[in-house]
Formats: sequence, structure tokens, C-alpha cells
Amino acid sequence: MLKLALAQLNPTVGDFEGNTAAIVDAMQQGADALADLVVFTELSLCGYYPGDLLEDDMFLLQAERALTAVLDATRRFPQLVAIVGTVRRNTGPGKPLFNALLALRNGEIVAEYYKQLLPTYGIFDERRHFEPGPEGACMLGVAGYRVGFLICEDGWNNDGRDYTVNPFAALRAGAPDIVVSINASPSNIGKREQRHALFAAAAVQNNLPIVYVNQVGGQDQLVFDGASFAVSPSQGLAFEAPAFVEHFQVIDFEAGKIVGAAPVAHSAGVADFTRRQIVLGLQDYARRCGFKKAVVGSSGGIDSALTLALAVEALGKDNVVAITMPSAFSSEGSVSDSVALCANLGIALYTHPIVDLVGEYGSGFESAFDSPLKGLTLENLQARIRGTILMAYSNASGALLLTTGNKSEISVGYCTLYGDTNGGLGLIGDLYKTEVYALSRHINEHAGREIIPEAVLTKPPSAELAPGQQDTDSLPPYEVLDEILKWHIEGHRLPPKEAQSAGAFVDQLGADSNGAALLRRILSMVSRNEYKRRQAPPIIRVRARAFGSGRQMPIAAKYS
Repeated sequence: MLKLALAQLNPTVGDFEGNTAAIVDAMQQGADALADLVVFTELSLCGYYPGDLLEDDMFLLQAERALTAVLDATRRFPQLVAIVGTVRRNTGPGKPLFNALLALRNGEIVAEYYKQLLPTYGIFDERRHFEPGPEGACMLGVAGYRVGFLICEDGWNNDGRDYTVNPFAALRAGAPDIVVSINASPSNIGKREQRHALFAAAAVQNNLPIVYVNQVGGQDQLVFDGASFAVSPSQGLAFEAPAFVEHFQVIDFEAGKIVGAAPVAHSAGVADFTRRQIVLGLQDYARRCGFKKAVVGSSGGIDSALTLALAVEALGKDNVVAITMPSAFSSEGSVSDSVALCANLGIALYTHPIVDLVGEYGSGFESAFDSPLKGLTLENLQARIRGTILMAYSNASGALLLTTGNKSEISVGYCTLYGDTNGGLGLIGDLYKTEVYALSRHINEHAGREIIPEAVLTKPPSAELAPGQQDTDSLPPYEVLDEILKWHIEGHRLPPKEAQSAGAFVDQLGADSNGAALLRRILSMVSRNEYKRRQAPPIIRVRARAFGSGRQMPIAAKYS
């Protein structure tokens, strides 16, 4: 029997001391459990993904020192093999580094494997820094079993569609008893199911049991869900670790099967997944960047309400502050709904009216330029005054300012640069407006009580920057807009049913002249507002294609 310890940890990029300590602690747990093998995740020693820190000589020196420390620690557990992900220098032609898997035992590197398939799509840009590893399989004998190895993307080309190399082919020829894959696989809606389907099929096609160990935690806009698992040709999914938490699990392998562990029950709901993804993303972003508290501008609308509710779940009610900033155009509910929301959340709410500030700006503007402030200029000024107040509070208190824009509004530029786009992180910027409502209702259901007031959930959405203003004055209903945006921005990256639905909707819409004109207008708005998105804060990624590093579009271009 082969005993494998799976260490689903939350490493921090560049925290070599902390990452090393976590690895050594897990090695101790593995030794105590009499494991033969303890498996860590991709680049677990330095954290994923370091980006251009990989061009920093000091960073590479620290990685080498950390590896030496882990090697020294393995001497305390001479019977244990530790599988660690780190960076190795390339002394041959090509890029200067390899993305490496090292097998460590009793102070020695007993096997070394370099990632062969380096993704450059979506959020990934590994070929920028790494050289592909040589073709072929890496095998190691452990407790009488032959163990083969993969690193993340190496396991995603079994159909041969994306690369000319299929690492599974070499593994199949080498006939290991079991394959261990170390991963840093970011999560998004549908990703967990995609992993299960892909690796279960690969296990059957190649007659190879596979253990898949994934990291957990938030890193900038990305969130890694963990949810490590094991599949075998005869069992399918044989084990799955919990999602969104660190986890240490020992599983046994015998006679081609995973024994001694069973899959855990994961919530299948998209709303629950989304809530947990965003909460973990904020928790780790704040922790890694040194923020203890957060501040949100509370408009009395659905976007700020959801942002506040998520922030409270992530950071605690004592660490979240709301500020309402009524103007001459604010409805009574703008303030009263903010009061009710903050009472439900148990957080402090400050009031900073902007009527006088807007008036003073207007007087000064007219005096200087002989023209009154009106129309869009006046609307944007209100947003920018509010943004300035929020940034001032953030500077004075040290709180992280969270932006409240959703994906629908950010897509078409229905936001004010240097106004409501101000902040350090966007929690709901990868949620379409219809999803904002769905997640808000889930928040109440999950809490078992009203967190977000019903009045907020049912009132027509409005920026309240002009008399009687509603979002539908400038945009089609969100039920229409969101389907267009899903089709245009994500397309084939959508989960299959969602892609089919959005495609059918757009086909039907475009069948008449009015619908076709609306499509052209929305697509034009998306392209014209790329400059705004380029200047926005990072957005926690929830869907397969989020704004940010995963969608690289030019600003100055002619779009058809």
C-alpha cells in the first residue's frame, strides 16, 4: 500500500520563510501519519504566480535558500518523500528558468521534473519566464510503487488540441502505478466540474490513477479553490478535499484504487460558489497587503449593499465601515435603506452630504469658465466628489476602499473614472447585474434572515445623479444587456448551457433591425470604454474571462 499525504496549502508569493515553515509543518504531519509521500502544489515554495519577480536575482536567491532549508528538514523524516514545486535555473538555451517539481528525500533531490506545457492564454503567461521542460516522463520508486509526475497544464492536453506535446503519452508508455499532478489552478464558475471531467477521462484513456493536488487562497485578482482530488479508471472520482480552505489529507493507494478516503459533498450552487470565492479573495488580498479594515460608499443601492455584505463576511463587522453621501438628487431611500442595511450588518455608517460641495464646485466652475455645470459633467462631478471623500477616509484611517461596480456597468462604461471607480479592489466586478441580484438574495438565504433589505432588492436601479434618473434611461434592461455581454465577452468560455442560452438569445435579438442596432450599440460601448477598465482597480475573478490580465484588448483601435 502507498500512503500519500496531500498538502492543500495557501502559499504567499515571495514569503519564503512562511512558505517553508508551512511545508515543513506538513512534512511533520505526513511523517506522523506514516505517509510515504507528501505532495505540495505548483511553485509552492515561492508562491504562484510570481510574475516578473522571477527576473529579480534576489528572489531567485531566496528561492534557492528556501529549497536548501526544506532539503535540510527532510533529514528529520528520512523515510518520507516530499514533492515540492519551485523555480530552477536553466543552464542551457532558451528562457533562464524552469517551472520545476522536485522529489526530496533525506537531504537529497531524488527526482526532478520540469513543466512541459506552459500556458499563455487567459490569465496565464508562463512562457514569458519559463522554458518548457524536455519531453518525456519522470518516474520515481516509492514504497515499491512507480510514481509518475505532472505539473498542472501538463495534464490538460490529453486530447492533443492545444499543444503538439501530450505528456500523458510518455506517462502511458512508462506505465507508472499512479500519477501525481501538482497544481496552481485558479477557480471560476464551472472549473471544478471541468477538472473532474478532464482528469477522469484521462485516467480511463491512459489507464492511470491520478492524484491532483491544488493550492488554495487568493492572489491579487485570482482565487484558488483547492478542492484537490483523486481519480482512477475504475472508480472515477474517488476523493475530493474541501474547497476554499487549507486541508491536509492522507489517502491510500492499493491495487489500482484509492482507498481510505471518499469525496466530500460540495455545494453545487453557483451563488454559494461565488460568495465563497469572493470572500476568500478579499480575505487574502487584505491579509497579504496589510489591511485590517475596509470602507465602502453606501448608496442605498444593490451593488454597494452586496459589497458591504461580502466585506462583513470576509473581515468581520468591526472592520467594515460604510459612508453615505447624499446629494440634491438622492432619494429618501438612499439614506434610509443604507441605515437599514448597516443596522442589519451591525456596522458603522457615517453620513457626509455633498450638496454644499457640489454647489461650491458649480459656482467656481461657472466663475472660471463662464459656463454652468450641467448634464453629464454635473453627474460625473458628484461621483468624483464622493470618490474623493472615500479616498480621504481611506487615507486617514488606513482602510481599504472597495469599489462597487458590477460587470454589466464596467463593460459599457456606466461608471465614472476617478469617481465610483476609486479604490483598491473590486469585489463584484466579475458579476453581471442580474447575478448581483441573485447573489444578494443568496446572502439573505444563507444568513437565514434579512441582511440586504427587500427595498434594496426591489427598487429600480439608479445612479441618482439627476432628477428621476434610472439605469434604463441609458441602458437596455439588465436581463437583455447581460445576455449580450456574456455572449460578447466570454462566448465559448461560458459553461455549455450558459453559452447555448446566450448565443440563442443574441441570434434572436439580431434577427430584426432594432435588435441588431442595439447589439451594435452595446458592442461599441464595450470597446469605447476599454480606457476606463485599464485604470480600474483589480477585480476578483469569478468567471472564466474577467476584466484584467485575462482580457487584453487595445484602447486605440478601430473595432468593427
